[in-house]
Amino acid sequence: MATYESLIQLKGSVGDLVFYTLNGKNVVRKKSGFNKTAFKKNPAYEKVRQNSSEFGHCSKIGKTIRLALNSYLKEADDPLLYQKFAKLMTEIKDCDHISGRGKRTVQNGLSTDKGKLLLKKFQFGSIPNPGTHVMISLGLWNKNLYWGKELNAHEVDIITLKIDFDHYTAEVFEEKITVGGQQEVAFEQHFSSDDLLLHFVVFKKEGKITNMGFV
Repeated sequence: MATYESLIQLKGSVGDLVFYTLNGKNVVRKKSGFNKTAFKKNPAYEKVRQNSSEFGHCSKIGKTIRLALNSYLKEADDPLLYQKFAKLMTEIKDCDHISGRGKRTVQNGLSTDKGKLLLKKFQFGSIPNPGTHVMISLGLWNKNLYWGKELNAHEVDIITLKIDFDHYTAEVFEEKITVGGQQEVAFEQHFSSDDLLLHFVVFKKEGKITNMGFV
């Protein structure tokens, strides 16, 4: 982009050059070589189209999850959380080894042990992740959350997410449970066990979040 001085003010295209006004200055730039039709159909752009499709999918899934947990995630006070979580979704998507390039999904990635581990290890801001100190077991009518003595809490919030990976929406069920000296609680199995569910747990002591993350 360059500026120019002339008695005649030009606007529009002349050959490969585009003339316009920006912030009160006369500006000229060369036409972009980008062509929307070629991008959609030209085989040379196939890999770019594939990457773009998967990136858009990961960004939308990441936003869906973040919005569902917004009341907690804002406590992380991390201005880079959007970028970090989008990167996490991309890493999980890369665990999908059953779909072709351009069609890999976060849902398939979360169906793998590696994808689940990546989600569980993710730390939100400076708030410690519960990590390996927490586990969930499936009961007949409910589920049980267990945690180690390292997590000394007065309250546990358990948030279950059912993600619609096709329409980028989430159903959320939340339970707040007061705990004493015990290291396990039962919580409601709100959705079908056949659904791919995400469990997010928040440990609090004296009203302050001490640990939070996916289990």
